Amino acid sequence: MERIAMSQEERDCLHWLKQVRDGAITQRQAAEFMKVTDRWVRELMRRHERVGDAVVIHGLRGRASNRRIGGAIRRKAVRLLRQPDWHDFGPTFASEQLAKRQIRASKETVRGWMMAEGLWQSHPRKVKEVHEWRPRRSAYGELVQWDTSTHDWLEGRGEPVRYLVRMIDDATSRSWGRFVRSDSTRENMGVLWEYLERNGRMVEVYTDHHSMFAVAPRVKESERERRSADRLTQLGRALRELGIGWIGANSPQAKGRVERSFGTDQDRLVKLLRLDKVKSLTGANEFLEKEYWPEWNERFARPLQGVTDLHRPLTADIDLASSLSHVESRVIDNDYTISFGGRRYRIARQDVQAGMKRKNLRLELQLDGTLKARYEGRYVGLAECGPKAAAVPVAPRKPPRKDHNAGGKSRWMEGFWEHPAPPIWLAIEASNQHA
Repeated sequence: MERIAMSQEERDCLHWLKQVRDGAITQRQAAEFMKVTDRWVRELMRRHERVGDAVVIHGLRGRASNRRIGGAIRRKAVRLLRQPDWHDFGPTFASEQLAKRQIRASKETVRGWMMAEGLWQSHPRKVKEVHEWRPRRSAYGELVQWDTSTHDWLEGRGEPVRYLVRMIDDATSRSWGRFVRSDSTRENMGVLWEYLERNGRMVEVYTDHHSMFAVAPRVKESERERRSADRLTQLGRALRELGIGWIGANSPQAKGRVERSFGTDQDRLVKLLRLDKVKSLTGANEFLEKEYWPEWNERFARPLQGVTDLHRPLTADIDLASSLSHVESRVIDNDYTISFGGRRYRIARQDVQAGMKRKNLRLELQLDGTLKARYEGRYVGLAECGPKAAAVPVAPRKPPRKDHNAGGKSRWMEGFWEHPAPPIWLAIEASNQHA
């Protein structure tokens, strides 16, 4: 007797057909139980007399699908999957890259091909630690998460590219970022400048407590004392001048949106850069701007339709070059000079005004390397004038005697009256003889 494999639903349908055959229920009742029409129940009853219990088995079971991908296309796909540049592609990413090469197959189909060829192994997902969920902000530009990912992005090809600075909107996941040479204040200011020119000023940024964003609290300093001191880093000062708030995250999980996006970047972006044969920092940034960010914002970000945009425009009163610079304060000397970076600078004569001596001057070392000075909100000219003249050394003098009068007891008069002077006529005669 042939054994027929059936699902539970197919067994239930067979049961209702046999109940109709035995007269226990009507065809209309069976149709209601099977959720089909009366006509289809009558057709199944006729087929049951011919083929028996196999009537409930779909006629296409065991046959190849009419939409099955041909063997030639599969072999072409497997050849691509075996290339060295594709060695670490997962089924989802591989399916996307095959589609760009006119081989359209679902990720599950590609997964089956890869498992059959030994290119992929199925593994159960690990249960990760669950953290408290924070809902997204409601408006675009209300909160932007900002962080840097350190990774070998070009996998040793060409010049080293290790730092990706990324900004991702909390409400929509729309992203922007640049590869930079170092994770420094200057490079992060440059990325912020580009974001502001593209989108405007966000309401707040969400970062970690890196030293470029926050000043570390002093020993035994309370939170109240730290806030009253109001110490700012260069980036903290720049954000305040631009009217952008700052929120510090106390853990990586708190800014999970940007952290998870870096995980995606280290998988997808690395492989895309490899396929595009990128070998330089300039080429990597060009790829980001023209290929990666447009694709990311189209596929993974939420659409902007119906979302309020809280970005504020850059007005004429906002000077990005001034705010996004290294700022220090110097006291103007009496000769209208200041010191900076081991050099002396003199204020231009036409900019000198009364009352400047011993007042504070704001120095701005801008991102392009230009040094500018601002006094009471007005820029003044500076010119390097060489090192400050050294003071003329004073010639050493013989130290004065401290015992010249022996404490008020001088002896120069001792025996004075014991040796009286000669008579006056003798003194005149002796003088005449010498003359």
